[in-house]
Amino acid sequence: MASSWIYGIFFLLLAKQQSLFLLALASSNVHIVYMGERQHEEPELVQDSHHEILSNILGSKEAAKESILYSYKHGFSGFAAALTESQAELIADFPGVVRVVPNRILSLQTTRSWDFLQVKPQIVQGILSRGHSGLGTIIGVMDTGIWPESESFKDEGMGEIPSRWKGICQEGEKFNSSHCNRKIIGARWYVKGYEAEFGKLNTSDGVEYLSPRDAAGHGTHTSSTAAGLPIENANFMGLAQGVARGGAPSAWLAVYKVCWATGGCSAADLLAAFDDAIFDGVDLLSVSLGSPPPLDTYVDDVLSIGSLHAVTKGISVVCSAGNSGPYPQTVINTAPWLITVAASTIDRAFPTLITLGNNQTLVGQAFYTRKDMNKFHPIVQGEDIAVVDADEDSARSCDSGTLNATLARGKVVLCFQSRSQRSATVAATTVLDAQGNGIIFAQFPTKDVTSSFDIPCVQVDFAIGTSLLMYMEMNRNPVVKFSPTKTDVGRQISPEVAFFSSRGPSSLSPSVLKPDITAPGVNILASWSPGSSLSQPINFSIDSGTSMACPHVSGIVALLKAIHPTWSPAAIKSALVTTASLKDEYGLWTVAEGAPHKQADPFDFGGGHVEPNKAMAPGLIYDMGFSDYINFICSMGYNNSAISSMIRSHARCRKSAKFLANLNLPSITIPELKESLTVSRTVTNVGPVNSFYTAFVQAPAGTKVIVEPPNLLFNSTIRKLKFKVTFQSQLRVQGRYSFGNLFWEDGVHVVRIPLIVRTVIDYFYAET
Repeated sequence: MASSWIYGIFFLLLAKQQSLFLLALASSNVHIVYMGERQHEEPELVQDSHHEILSNILGSKEAAKESILYSYKHGFSGFAAALTESQAELIADFPGVVRVVPNRILSLQTTRSWDFLQVKPQIVQGILSRGHSGLGTIIGVMDTGIWPESESFKDEGMGEIPSRWKGICQEGEKFNSSHCNRKIIGARWYVKGYEAEFGKLNTSDGVEYLSPRDAAGHGTHTSSTAAGLPIENANFMGLAQGVARGGAPSAWLAVYKVCWATGGCSAADLLAAFDDAIFDGVDLLSVSLGSPPPLDTYVDDVLSIGSLHAVTKGISVVCSAGNSGPYPQTVINTAPWLITVAASTIDRAFPTLITLGNNQTLVGQAFYTRKDMNKFHPIVQGEDIAVVDADEDSARSCDSGTLNATLARGKVVLCFQSRSQRSATVAATTVLDAQGNGIIFAQFPTKDVTSSFDIPCVQVDFAIGTSLLMYMEMNRNPVVKFSPTKTDVGRQISPEVAFFSSRGPSSLSPSVLKPDITAPGVNILASWSPGSSLSQPINFSIDSGTSMACPHVSGIVALLKAIHPTWSPAAIKSALVTTASLKDEYGLWTVAEGAPHKQADPFDFGGGHVEPNKAMAPGLIYDMGFSDYINFICSMGYNNSAISSMIRSHARCRKSAKFLANLNLPSITIPELKESLTVSRTVTNVGPVNSFYTAFVQAPAGTKVIVEPPNLLFNSTIRKLKFKVTFQSQLRVQGRYSFGNLFWEDGVHVVRIPLIVRTVIDYFYAET
């Protein structure tokens, strides 16, 4: 702990520069000063220490209070303040400061999905019944807020708010304390960091609310997916009709509004939410947001920082993997203490018939229920009606501003996805602006359907798009009409990893497999904000993204916590990963959408597709704790003093090259196998006391794998056992990643972890 006299000497050296700093304050930017674990137990003393640092830099306590946005004083120590670059650099050298990082803006990333996962009350010994629907668990959701009037958040049948809960119901625009109840037990909102970047938020147009109220719909959707009450006859414009419910409908909800409909989520606000959530007493956090690559280091990324402190206090943190797929090394939220979720499909489709003027019918997909297009309209190709100065490829994909309104008016426009314009939403907006009557968007095959309210948008693959082109070329006056979309359940092979879902390996720490798991995230029906910016008020919406997959796993984690309240976040993640499925509901290997589609591998879906009912009884778990995470950060190259500041105790980093390989993850990833490498893992028996497990290996191609010992015997005195796995390369070439599995089986449980290996050669010593 740094004492005040050390600070005094340090500040004397700065005194001559203070006047220059004050002159530069007008050009300040918000920076986050992260100081690791708290020096004091009392939050007021922690906050006073922050003011002391700032007042010595800025010249007075008044200036310090004006500069500071947040004082992080509950779960960890730090603050966000308006600082010049030179001030930030100086504070970075203060005793006790781990890191100073600039404020950043992060981005946001049903009736059928829970039944598809077999999380339903009809299964007597299933996870929903045994977990009492999440009763007793508090789920914190960091998102765009909540629409409290939604039927998903009524409190009929909910238990009393637990005495351990310390949270508040923060009031604001069109949100008062009465909007919290025995379902929504806490609500906070954070805007200081956002306004520091973009200026004061104008809410006079009704597009946003300075309160926990959700204007965007995203937070309402994710919250109801995780913990919404069952709602009869839920539907989206008549589609996907049925009972909408969350995974843990009896769980309490705590809402942390950190994202704004007008432009993203501030890092300073997000870290403040983590600080409060730890203090409030949540059991888990669902965080459907992140920053795209390039990834910040773990001590520069506030989501990693905040989640580390949450996890070390027993709070599981579930995050989305990102929506930048199907390209490799795009996965985000890659810290090993996070549960990172990819997105996959369910067995529900929305077929929409396209009828041509020659009575030929083609099938696309859409959310189109009106009947005004059930008559023939002329069809044209985008590039044939381009404005004079438009690029041909841009017009072909119907990029913004590329279509001639005179030629598009009253017609259906055929648009083709391109490398530079992949979005059906952009194309639909372009056609609407050009006064077209409808759009057919040809694209890479995917089951993700785009919502379009103002004109019908039917998505087809390139083969059907080409068939339409041929029809148009062979007919002088080509016409088409659309039939209203139908809901089709049980006739679509699923799950498949979604096209958009970000893929591994991690670009920051490739030895840590990410994503961890996949869950439903395509065409998910859940509650929505009727006051959102959509063109017509709706109470439910269908949306896609890893943002939708994340709360599915959050709901499952809530159920697991209800069944196993003493399990650590790592134990829960292990249970999810080791019981996940590699095959679809028909017993075929799971496919990953892409260009082209392929058999899914761990970089697509981690351990596989989540199997909630199996996860509650995994047999063995791969557990980890705070010291493992700190050693991981050490192995990433951070020095002893930085780590010591983080944990407020002396740390001595072990510079072991093998530590990353030996991190007790429920997977083994070796990014560079030259000849031979032996790694270790420790498993804990959570099944029958007397258990005997045998190892089985599916070795990655080109690799020999040996497990020692090949058998594990547990009894009343032996609950943990260590084993070693030796990988021997059979190749002497620069290889690519190959995949396998290691199974531990006892006749009842199958405990599987992925094996990922890339063989490499040392070019420096290689013969020419």
